[in-house]
Amino acid sequence: MLSELPDDEIAAALDACAAEVLWEAGVTGPPIDALSIADGLGIVVARDYAMPWRGRFARLAKHGSSEGGLATIVVGAAERPEREQWAVAHEVGECVAYRVFERLGIAFDEALPTARELVANRLASSLLLPRRWFAVDGRELDWDLLELKERYSTASHELIARRMLEMRPPVVITVCDHGRIHWRRSNVVSRAPSLLPEEKEVWREVHATGLPASVPLDAESGLQLVRCWPIHEPGWKRETLRSEVAEF
Repeated sequence: MLSELPDDEIAAALDACAAEVLWEAGVTGPPIDALSIADGLGIVVARDYAMPWRGRFARLAKHGSSEGGLATIVVGAAERPEREQWAVAHEVGECVAYRVFERLGIAFDEALPTARELVANRLASSLLLPRRWFAVDGRELDWDLLELKERYSTASHELIARRMLEMRPPVVITVCDHGRIHWRRSNVVSRAPSLLPEEKEVWREVHATGLPASVPLDAESGLQLVRCWPIHEPGWKRETLRSEVAEF
């Protein structure tokens, strides 16, 4: 089953499936519009703002027929465009998740609902931030979160930060909301170490000033560079730290 496979194998299947879907939809580069992907695949996107959830996949019956029907994604109200993009990308992922399981040699009908949901979530990320472009752009832009957001405008800052963890450079990503750590992850170890004093100092500076900051560290600390970006809005302060792990 899915949980028994190495994550590298799963990631490769996800990225291959996303690349295939983007090609079929005629998408040639960022920013990636999830609604254009759906349109390219012949999936109708309808809106129902009374719906209590962000999105769902349905198959609407053809007029005068109870058979077949149009593949349709119904999206609810979203507070911001990135959330609608995510909702549509997730539902596209639901539509094509079977391809990932086929690549992995797993019978789709036998997969647990939690495994299908996991694949749909990760496919949404792979569609909005395709590895073949995101990895190149990340290196070109020196993994600057704000510059990557400009290029991949349909993805949220948080989605971009999470996708960084799936790329090659060893890093620790920390997201903080209102002066508290929201989550902290590493692509090197299963459990990220606690914040170093130097990381806390950069974070507090950015929280107070609202300006990006970075500081190089002594490699003996385990990190070589800490960068922090503010995502501040009226009534809401978020900071994202990218801590580059020292390689010996």
